[in-house]
Amino acid sequence: MFRTAALAASLLLAACGTTPGPETAPQGPAQAAAELRPSVLLVSIDGFRADYLDLGLTPNLQRLADGGVRAQWMTPSYPSLTFPNHYTLVTGLRPDHHGVIHNTMRDPVLGKFRINDREAVGSGAWWGGEPIWVAAEKAGLPTAAMFWVGSEAPVAGVRPTRWSRFDAGVGVDERIDRVLGWLAEPEETRPRLATLYFEHLDSAGHRNGPRAPETLQALREMDAAIGRLVEGLAARGLQDRVDLVVVSDHGMAEVPPGHVVVVEDMVEPADVELVSAGQSVGFQPVAGRTAAAEARLLGRHDHYECWRRGELPQRWHFGTHPRVPAIVCQMDEGWDARPREYAARGGDRPRGSHGYDPALPSMRAIFIADGPSFVDGLELPPIDNVDVYPLLAELLGIEPAAHDGDPAALRPALDSAGAR
Repeated sequence: MFRTAALAASLLLAACGTTPGPETAPQGPAQAAAELRPSVLLVSIDGFRADYLDLGLTPNLQRLADGGVRAQWMTPSYPSLTFPNHYTLVTGLRPDHHGVIHNTMRDPVLGKFRINDREAVGSGAWWGGEPIWVAAEKAGLPTAAMFWVGSEAPVAGVRPTRWSRFDAGVGVDERIDRVLGWLAEPEETRPRLATLYFEHLDSAGHRNGPRAPETLQALREMDAAIGRLVEGLAARGLQDRVDLVVVSDHGMAEVPPGHVVVVEDMVEPADVELVSAGQSVGFQPVAGRTAAAEARLLGRHDHYECWRRGELPQRWHFGTHPRVPAIVCQMDEGWDARPREYAARGGDRPRGSHGYDPALPSMRAIFIADGPSFVDGLELPPIDNVDVYPLLAELLGIEPAAHDGDPAALRPALDSAGAR
């Protein structure tokens, strides 16, 4: 397990300073009991396909998996996009239940949501369910987020004790050092839950495709970041005080040149409002034009298929939330739908995309965990990403909120004789 890596301690510099935040709540029974438990560090490597682990390019993650717990793969929730799935990981709710149903969406009261709209991202009104840091804070346990979807908003009026607006300019090393500094703090302020997020592999995959040399180099760099993190924990004597959980939100599929469907060719633009494009495409018919829109869209087409909101495949668990558009079209793997003005952008070379059917091997994500609470050297069958939330709650020793996960799926990973 990674807690045996203390020999690497001399390789790291001392921790950087911490980010100031609100005062920690006075110690209560839950917090006192938590002092006997390791902190939980949840790390996401955006866009990490499950089969990247089989390429021989990730020795640090392989050591974690060999010494701790690995699921064969983790299936994302529909749609297999970044915002819906990161929020699912920390709530245990399907996007159809927590309400973050797409990276781009529309609400009849709140208006439009886009991931680059700082006001919308920071508004608690968009975020349903109860993320794990809210439950922990309510229990008197301090939490800290080095970026995570939803952590910028006061969900139910609560944010992590320490949080930051997402800033891609904050480098990998700085993110790691900040988290290591938090975890090395005294018991009174040490976060019992911390998150750490890396977008770099996803960005490389989108630009170049999942197997391009540039993407594989980003994969190596992300693995090196995990190695630096593990060595940093050992350098600070934290190997027996931190449970490390590494996940991704989805995988990445190849999009060959020219594999773009023009949205305006799918339906008459005057008949609909385009709510979301890309791979899971949402249309809202204009008043009085529903029949015309359905006549053009519903059913199977070249490279995509469309359904009414309430008639999507049941296995996707999607279509009941009022933010889901009236008509949803799912692109085939390797195809995107874009408005005409964007259709030719980057279409002359291979690219990468996700948002496809979560059952596809290319969309599979990773789950790896190691630390004092986990058994050694266990490979589990495939899990769903809703199963991560009940595990986090159990590691923290708090009562989980209502969720869609199966607590039994990851319970074999826990070491009943460990530090918990």
